[in-house]
Amino acid sequence: MAQMNLSDISEKIRDIDICMLQTHTDGGEIAGRPMSNNRDVDYDGDSYYFTLDDTRMVGDIARDPKVALSFQGSKGLLGGSPFMAAVEGRAELIRDKVAFAEHWTDDLDDWFKQGVDTPGLVMIKVHAKRIEYWDGMENGELLL
Repeated sequence: MAQMNLSDISEKIRDIDICMLQTHTDGGEIAGRPMSNNRDVDYDGDSYYFTLDDTRMVGDIARDPKVALSFQGSKGLLGGSPFMAAVEGRAELIRDKVAFAEHWTDDLDDWFKQGVDTPGLVMIKVHAKRIEYWDGMENGELLL
């Protein structure tokens, strides 16, 4: 099988709602937490997440924007191995309501009752720099 391209990987990641987002803490440790990408994954390697400004994650990213994302899909056809991806990238903290609206989905209303007007709302944009993936017996790496 030929190596997957960014479009192939983005499509598979789009179908995995929850990933683990890892940051570097102020003590240098690695902290991870589950985040939903709300199927908002661009073909250029960007993905978007919403949180609140007073979280440890936002403080971690403000200090060190290098982050990692871990994705694992459901089992493959006939119970085979799931698609998995490890993404290394740089995070950007966005506090712009116009940008929020461009990436907002109705599912977010369950978490942020005031929508894009939720006080302290922050969007995290992660731009992938390196993606390593496993798809059954196939694996590969993309540098962006």
